[in-house]
Amino acid sequence: MTKPELPVLESWVQIPKDSDFTIYNLPFGVFQNKRLSPRAGVAIGDKIVDLAVLHDEGFFAELSQLPHDIFLRDSLNEFISLGKGVTRRVREIVQDLLLTDNEKLRDHQVRGKAMVNRKEAQMLMPVKVGDYTDFYSSMEHATNVGTMFRDPDNALLPNWKHIPVGYHGRASSIIPSGVPIHRPKGQYKDPNMEKPEFGPSRRLDFELELAFITGRQTKMGDSISTGEAEDFIFGFVLFNDWSARDIQAWEYVPLGPFLGKNFASSISPWIVTLEALENFRVAGPTQEPEVLPYLKCEKDHAFDINLEVYIQPENQKAEKVCTSNFKYMYWNIAQQLAHHTVNGCNINVGDMYASGTISGPTEDSYGSMLELAWKGTKPVRLEDGSERKFIEDGDTVLMKGFCKLEHIRVGFGEVSSKVLPAK
Repeated sequence: MTKPELPVLESWVQIPKDSDFTIYNLPFGVFQNKRLSPRAGVAIGDKIVDLAVLHDEGFFAELSQLPHDIFLRDSLNEFISLGKGVTRRVREIVQDLLLTDNEKLRDHQVRGKAMVNRKEAQMLMPVKVGDYTDFYSSMEHATNVGTMFRDPDNALLPNWKHIPVGYHGRASSIIPSGVPIHRPKGQYKDPNMEKPEFGPSRRLDFELELAFITGRQTKMGDSISTGEAEDFIFGFVLFNDWSARDIQAWEYVPLGPFLGKNFASSISPWIVTLEALENFRVAGPTQEPEVLPYLKCEKDHAFDINLEVYIQPENQKAEKVCTSNFKYMYWNIAQQLAHHTVNGCNINVGDMYASGTISGPTEDSYGSMLELAWKGTKPVRLEDGSERKFIEDGDTVLMKGFCKLEHIRVGFGEVSSKVLPAK
């Protein structure tokens, strides 16, 4: 069976070469600038389409379900809650308006008001996150960590290939790209120490992840099947799950991550919809042993998303230290959501579910400094001559993600955050 030809779409908006925000993407976000209050927008090239202006001018008149001020909120939660029938149609209308041969917005007097310069906008959190779950779904990452800290011959715990392991994280400390973090403080105890000490983390790390956001809620007692899962998922953001490895190592037994994780997580501000990612759907890794029936999938739920991590020392240029891909994940998003809810756990609009560190099969595709520098035994050398075992004060960590197939490119922009000294 031959694949259908990919459509060629062109826009009257000037889009820079290799832009993440093409006519094929059109991600949703929340922005403000010096003259505009927080509102919803769609990214295209170096511009943001102000959805509130389009709504005022009647471009969404066919969608009677849209409240008059739906795009003037400081989050996308209420918009997303209207359902995929509405959100998908809004994206389709915007895409149609931006096509080269469509004069409705191109030649309209409101065009200048509707098209905002992205460089002049401040991006805000796109959703209010009520609950946040972090999974542990990369076999390469789990194997690397198990090899370093446990038995190399039995790196994976007995349950790992049977369930998508996860834990409930802290939603209040999820922040948008550009917001700096302070080095966390806590207790740590190395194997050679007689007793624990307290102070700033000496092993601050990033974790390269993606996170999906749910757009529908369920009631307690309900569960979501793998076949239904994508109906509940609105889209994805890049996710940096900051980790204080020394604090984490001392505290995580017996109840798992706590202070080593909850101090900060950074996300990219634009939500890339599942519709925009459809052309990049691929088969995931073979799962052996066979999963239980509630985790079986009828279609592919993996996506070919290229991922990169850069470290930028203070007053230096950014340098790539990792190249990975979301398609490596052993457990997919449908299985994660199905397992999350199989016990009747209810979910809400705007909830966030991080993938867990995305590591690939080669050393340059490991998604954390813990792995790249192999627990500090193989420091990463930067072009300025310095070395990194973990992240230092003054470093900015940048993560990027994009999909590319023939003439179609869909990207996430970036998530970046600078590390400031401990308070």
